[in-house]
Amino acid sequence: MTLSIFLAEDDPVLRDQLIAVIDDVCEAQVVASAETQSAATEWLHDHPDCWELAVLDLYLKEGTGFGVIESLASSEEKDRVVVLTNSASPANRARCLQLGAHAVFDKTLELNAFLDHCRERNCKPH
Repeated sequence: MTLSIFLAEDDPVLRDQLIAVIDDVCEAQVVASAETQSAATEWLHDHPDCWELAVLDLYLKEGTGFGVIESLASSEEKDRVVVLTNSASPANRARCLQLGAHAVFDKTLELNAFLDHCRERNCKPH
């Protein structure tokens, strides 16, 4: 079974590259994406059964990934959230984890670890 991923990323070139890599390397499918906090929050709330993993950038065209994490009410939803960002400072990592994100990955330094995480999630029963 293919892992269904929601992606919040505001850089269109990077978003397209991530979608291709996720599809190819992780055998997962990005089912939807958003460029803003409000669009991400709305889609995640309106389609709770359509995604198994939400991948969030921290700084979006409008709003933040922090706000998206905060908008997710249940711990079960938050367990399905990871952050993939260029802003993975110790303070940002701590805040994401405190808000309930499952993991935080640096786009530049930890892309392979992120892809490993997706592959591991894909191997677990959905």
